[in-house]
Amino acid sequence: MRKAILIAAMMATALNAGWANAAEFEVLMLNKGEKGGMVFEPDFVKAAPGDTLKFVPTDKGHNVESIKGMLPDGVEKFKSKFNVEYVLTVDKEGLYGIKCSPHYGMGMIALIAVGTPTNEADAKAVKQRGKAKKRFEEAFAQYEASK
Repeated sequence: MRKAILIAAMMATALNAGWANAAEFEVLMLNKGEKGGMVFEPDFVKAAPGDTLKFVPTDKGHNVESIKGMLPDGVEKFKSKFNVEYVLTVDKEGLYGIKCSPHYGMGMIALIAVGTPTNEADAKAVKQRGKAKKRFEEAFAQYEASK
């Protein structure tokens, strides 16, 4: 009996240790940042499965929305309300394309690389417009450099 309790306690400790290692990244939603106007800062995050990203509306008028075609298989699309903090837990490996709905054409995008992405070709194939195209080129260059 003691042995069973000891094993159960060790397993519970191991499971809790896995959650304790999860990281939390803070991403600011800004009208003006280091890269200019209408930005997520940082706009590229390398994360591990189980990590969370907290999107903080530092300035008003912003939200967080997934970009069609830029999510790993099995991840549901998402869209936050305006001016509200949004927490995204990234459980699946892959590339996650993020935009601020009203400022997408102005380049307010972010790219999250989780683990070893399996949807790289699909994410890169998504057509971008306006400043989002240039900023995604920069984000993908950061992703390539992080491999």
